[in-house]
Amino acid sequence: MNDVIWLVRYTLKRTFRWKINFLLYFGTPLAAILLSLFAYGSSPAKDVRIGVVNEDHGRISDDTIRFLKSLDHLSVKSVKLSAVDDQITSQKVDGVLIFPQGFSESVQHGQPRPIELVSLKGAEITMFIKSYLHEYIDHLATLGRLANGDRDLFWKMYERYQQAPFRLSVHSLSDTAKQKGVTYQTIGYLVMIMLMSAGNLTEIIIKEKEERTYSRLLTTPIQARTYVLSNIVVNLLMMTAQIIVTLVAMKNIFHIDPHIPMWQMALVLLLFSLSAIGLSLITVMFANSSASAGALQPLITVPTCMLAGCFWPVELMPEFLQKAAYFIPQRWALDCLVKLQEGRSFGSLYWHLLILLAFALTFFLLAVYKFSRSQQSGQFV
Repeated sequence: MNDVIWLVRYTLKRTFRWKINFLLYFGTPLAAILLSLFAYGSSPAKDVRIGVVNEDHGRISDDTIRFLKSLDHLSVKSVKLSAVDDQITSQKVDGVLIFPQGFSESVQHGQPRPIELVSLKGAEITMFIKSYLHEYIDHLATLGRLANGDRDLFWKMYERYQQAPFRLSVHSLSDTAKQKGVTYQTIGYLVMIMLMSAGNLTEIIIKEKEERTYSRLLTTPIQARTYVLSNIVVNLLMMTAQIIVTLVAMKNIFHIDPHIPMWQMALVLLLFSLSAIGLSLITVMFANSSASAGALQPLITVPTCMLAGCFWPVELMPEFLQKAAYFIPQRWALDCLVKLQEGRSFGSLYWHLLILLAFALTFFLLAVYKFSRSQQSGQFV
């Protein structure tokens, strides 16, 4: 045990004798959060600017315009018919509503004349206006059809409708989609960073073999298994620190609410870290030099992270790639976090946790097998 502790301290001292490694291991997770915020950042909601041409000047058209002015995120101003083209082309308004002459009278008869909407914008503007207008005018047209030409009856019903005792109460809800998206993207980047970090730390084994530091260590009572175990411990300590730094920064610095208890996120990521360490050990054990190991690490990490959906939602990929993604541990870690965000209980996702452990066990067994074969042939790494 003392040998493991000494080797862990030795490896950490070797790693951080270059101060830039602090930035590499702990700065990149913070950069991942900033990148995720930038990717999901959005400007505040802007008001839709609508011009109104009222050629009717009836009570119903006037009330309809007042109704539009009462809507949130909608700015309404009166314009002249001759100025419609200039208002739209100069982008002073996003669209213009033209109430035709006789509109109020047509509503009383239950057959409202169509309101013209002129806009250079797409459906995101026109549909927003139409959805409110259609509902409001359809209610008034229904009153006209029920009155069946009786003007007095229509205006009685109209007054009761305008002064109805019931009112719609509107409450704004916070948009959780952005917070969840930022969380998913941040964890996706963190997963890739953990894999790269594990590869860099495990690559020390080959470098010390090439520098013959390993041979000198073996002249002491330290065994090869102890040396590899110390490297695993260093990996685990570093990735645990990366997870803590990322989660603390998300919550206390950037104020991102992942809608998942932090301990659940940390546990899922810790289980994944075992797979990351095992995969890096396999890469190192099968590499012939530090150069080949350095080339293999990104060659394995980047494509598998892309396939797992670390950089974009996996639903954007073809179905056969979505199924193939479940053959790599990154997908199970991300899928577990997504399901937790959807409200699934942590205990109901035991299958995801077991599969992450199975991936880690498989990778470690393959690394042990390669290590034992290398020992029998008088080689190591």
